[in-house]
Amino acid sequence: MRKIFTLIFLVGVLSAFGQADSHSFALSKHEFLLDGKSFQIISGEMHPARIPVQYWRHRIRMAKAMGCNTIAAYIFWNYHESSHGIFDFKSENHDIAQFIRIVKEEGLWLILRPGPYVCAEWEFGGLPSYLLKIPDIKVRCMDPRYIKAVDRYIKALALQVKDLQVNKGGPILMVQVENEYGSYGNDRQYLKWIRDRWKEYGIQVPFYTADGATPFMLEAGSLPEAAIGLDPAASSSEFDEATKANPNVPSFCSELYPGWLTHWGEKWQRPDTAALYKDVRWLMDHKKSFNFYVIHGGTNFGYWAGANAFSPVQYQPDVTSYDYDAPINEQGQATPKYYALRNLLAKYQPDTKKIIPVPAQLPVIEIPEIRFTSSASVWDNLPAPAISPQPKPMEMFDQKNGFILYRTTLTGHKKGKLRITELHDYATIFIDGKYVGKLDRAKGENSIELPESTNAFPQLDILVEGMGRINFAEYMIDRKGITERVSLNGMTLMNWQVYNLPFTEKDLKNLKYSSVETNKPGIFYKGEFELSETGDTYLDVSLWEKGLVWINGHNLGRYWNIGPQRQLFCPAPWLKKGKNELVVLDLHLLKAQPLKGVKQME
Repeated sequence: MRKIFTLIFLVGVLSAFGQADSHSFALSKHEFLLDGKSFQIISGEMHPARIPVQYWRHRIRMAKAMGCNTIAAYIFWNYHESSHGIFDFKSENHDIAQFIRIVKEEGLWLILRPGPYVCAEWEFGGLPSYLLKIPDIKVRCMDPRYIKAVDRYIKALALQVKDLQVNKGGPILMVQVENEYGSYGNDRQYLKWIRDRWKEYGIQVPFYTADGATPFMLEAGSLPEAAIGLDPAASSSEFDEATKANPNVPSFCSELYPGWLTHWGEKWQRPDTAALYKDVRWLMDHKKSFNFYVIHGGTNFGYWAGANAFSPVQYQPDVTSYDYDAPINEQGQATPKYYALRNLLAKYQPDTKKIIPVPAQLPVIEIPEIRFTSSASVWDNLPAPAISPQPKPMEMFDQKNGFILYRTTLTGHKKGKLRITELHDYATIFIDGKYVGKLDRAKGENSIELPESTNAFPQLDILVEGMGRINFAEYMIDRKGITERVSLNGMTLMNWQVYNLPFTEKDLKNLKYSSVETNKPGIFYKGEFELSETGDTYLDVSLWEKGLVWINGHNLGRYWNIGPQRQLFCPAPWLKKGKNELVVLDLHLLKAQPLKGVKQME
């Protein structure tokens, strides 16, 4: 009897800690093994930071209903450690452990993609901006200052996820080491160091790397005992390259692209779907594991959208929407692409296993035109300035993102060609409070003609918006603001006042509003509206020029009249029955324009 009670007690303890439902996941030479049996991963990628926490379960169920058995998730380091040494793994979208538990509850497995670098069209590829305060920092290598920060991140994240590994009853099958490293560098010691840190802090599941299916990328970016992910791969020749690189581990298509990213000023990316269906059929016919990147993209809320640059003078900021032309659109709805893929994957299911029904579509609403009743000028809400002999980027003033104002008095030259060397990224320029014009890094603009002033010592103001930090390739060291110098007719301008303007939720609450109109661009407009019911909507900003939108304190992201995006996704959980508050910052308009909520994006 005593033995029986002991056994019951042990079973209870194991169940309480998730051990009773533990599994094994391993790498053979050619395939993945789940509990010792061949297992084909059919994964759909989504990112918790890009999806309102209230919709996590819905999006996961949508992926399952399309035919996925696994979820892949990037974790963005800078989203969780936005300030040096201060981590957030609990508030709103930051609770990674909860996301992983929901994946488990929905009967799916999970591939963890924690970086530290991830790319993902995300600000600085997931690296925290505080690293850029170090003038000569080198990233994605064994720079001691960088790896000290990485070690702190890995340790903190491992504490959140180590008990959710498959061998402990959780859904985590594999952990990725870095991301597409062979496209960037060749320090395999760095990759091994990252893997060893995860092991030291309790990660026991297999590891994998992900690179393009080319010999040099695979040689520089892979590890001896890690599975090889290919971005992308859907042919024998591509998988053969992985086998040549390492014949002792399995390979899989770690990123299969059903859509693609879009930059400001481009047309929406709409890739050919016939090629996608062909690739999926090949992968299924050959029983190759794969991951849809992305099955659902979500939204780059706030300042989190990244940028690309493939030359020193190129700059391509990403739009706020991360719809990505994915099977599940930004609003969480199933697209025709979704149903086509669902039908295709269903053909490969055994008769004993059926794909679950597609979840019901979430409610959508329209909002009648919103009236703006007050405004607040950026210029009437300036904080105390810092003093700087020459302009410095915002990171040097401990600012992560947003806007920064540089002000000086002109002595000597007072008109002529103003040049900003290394403007990052968009500036509006004023002389004695009068708007002169704008400079746009994305267009290669760095100089403008200053008119003559009637003042003996004119005041020059340069308001700079830092847009997304570069997230891919060799030009990732991308500080924001004025990163070099300002000159007028070749004379370097000195003695600056610098104002930090991050425009956080707290900053928005403290703005001083007025009903008095101003003729100086850089204005917040505030309006209120009533709702009897909430639902997802898109705020139509097509008549506005450039700026950001906040709804009840939530930053919906950037808009820009160069398109293609002209509506910003506003999720229902951020709306309230009754009174709602809308704030729009526009860098150019002197009068609020009509704005309403519509049911879908153009």
